[in-house]
Amino acid sequence: MIHSTGMSKNVVIVDYGAGNIRSVARAVAHVDGAPVVSADPDDIDRAEALILPGVGAAADTMENLRSRNVIGPVMEYIAAGRPFLGVCMGLQALLDWSEENGGTDCLGVLPGKILRFSSEGRKVPHMGWNTVEWTREHAITEGIPSGSAFYFVHSYHPTVDDPALALGMTEYGVTFPSAVGRDNVVATQFHPEKSGETGLRLYSNFLTWARSAAFVSFAGAGTST
Repeated sequence: MIHSTGMSKNVVIVDYGAGNIRSVARAVAHVDGAPVVSADPDDIDRAEALILPGVGAAADTMENLRSRNVIGPVMEYIAAGRPFLGVCMGLQALLDWSEENGGTDCLGVLPGKILRFSSEGRKVPHMGWNTVEWTREHAITEGIPSGSAFYFVHSYHPTVDDPALALGMTEYGVTFPSAVGRDNVVATQFHPEKSGETGLRLYSNFLTWARSAAFVSFAGAGTST
């Protein structure tokens, strides 16, 4: 059973044309959030929690973020130490660079790169259910056992320069960080909104964490739990 966060929260889901925006909004509403799908800088500034969803290619994602003039507001929100969740391409966009499309510069919020899965012995894209082994405790994983299954759809996987950024690891020909976090920023390569009750629990945990202000400023030292 998914428990309500106990208080609706103004959750802005950044609208830049990503295909999974509506399903993310439904999931947030299901756990008693108050989702606002918007690219308006004022809405982003007023958000009590911010979600960057996404599917597709890195170059398209970055171009759409630029064309809708949301990169600045999103970066300012993160730098202010406010609660942020990236989902799928929303995780990949946080890293430095993707080798997709011949190389694409990303936001550089977290140090790391995006690499293509090898097709040797594995189908690419990585599509379907796979398990996530938590590497450390975090508020967003509370009540979700390590080894729980989540839904994935991606051909490129994240790598991080600092292993301490990883919250969870998944194996698909290579072991990669499928959940990452530092300070006020958390992100998942998998789709919680497509992952049943377990995914809804993660969204509920995110809203509870955001409301509690149990994180520290992105500019500060240490890692939130």
